Amino acid sequence: MNDRPLLALTMGDPAGVGSEIIVKTLSKKEYYDMARPLVIGDARRMEQSLKFVPEQLEINVVSSVDEAKFIYGIIDVLDIEIEGASEVPYGQVNGVAGKAAISYIFKSIEMANNREVDAVVTGPINKESMHLAGYKNYPGHTEIFAEKTDTKDYAMMLYTDGYYVIHVSTHCSLRQACDRATKTRVKKIIDLAHDMIKTYNIENPTIAVAGLNPHSGESGAFGDEEIKEIIPAIEEAKAEGIDVIGPVPPDSIFFRAMKGQFKVIVVMYHDQGHIPVKVINFEDGVNVTLGLPIIRTSVDHGTAFGKAGKGTASPASLEAAYKLATEMGLKKFYN
Repeated sequence: MNDRPLLALTMGDPAGVGSEIIVKTLSKKEYYDMARPLVIGDARRMEQSLKFVPEQLEINVVSSVDEAKFIYGIIDVLDIEIEGASEVPYGQVNGVAGKAAISYIFKSIEMANNREVDAVVTGPINKESMHLAGYKNYPGHTEIFAEKTDTKDYAMMLYTDGYYVIHVSTHCSLRQACDRATKTRVKKIIDLAHDMIKTYNIENPTIAVAGLNPHSGESGAFGDEEIKEIIPAIEEAKAEGIDVIGPVPPDSIFFRAMKGQFKVIVVMYHDQGHIPVKVINFEDGVNVTLGLPIIRTSVDHGTAFGKAGKGTASPASLEAAYKLATEMGLKKFYN
């Protein structure tokens, strides 16, 4: 059995930096030493992006995994033909690009569901382009993966520098985020965090849960969501034997994490997690969807239209997502 996990890398929006950062990542032999990469995207756009690296690389167009070579110097591309995808202008919102990007995602999920690949690493997409293509019911990658894998309970996790930050809510208004911080939802996120710790053998298994309000509500002075929703969820988890603490005041939870008290953090809404993670390490952040029956990691940045087609995009986040997907694949399927 080959002990290098097979990773599907979706190219992302053809008008963005996805093809460039894939080429830059796969121009380094170490990524072939640790895994077997298969790009799902537009072969012509990938060919166009070879100019962004000095290494002499070639594209191998395949129609199935069996045709892939997985050899350094050869980038295997499962070509998904969407008319006009390779001709869309860089750096512009475009419905054709949106259709192409979501087609790559759908194919990657199909392959992961069928265990043709061990994990999926997604490139950046543009939601406006996706909506122009007619896919207006998806806020982002996370919801697409949940629907296509029939997953009811899922969550976005950001990973960087050894910190695992899991969100109770993400892409909604701040007012809606407050309403979504219910006992049921907080407990589900704690459960997902606990499952992740067990599955991937995370050291320091303590889960720290942030409060929603300033000072975690100050005993109800600044809001009662902690008293009514968050604390009951924590107590229920403790009763089940889960190592969990909180609610920890949001303004100190990451300071305490950086002091080594815990590594797994449950936050209540998007910016409560995203801002500190991006301050800790903006370039190397990884987005992971927890709760899925398959492994999915992603870059933690957008299409970077301002850099697209110029050869100046950094592959750091993709490289981090690739490494994490490899580690997760090894622990889940090969140990």
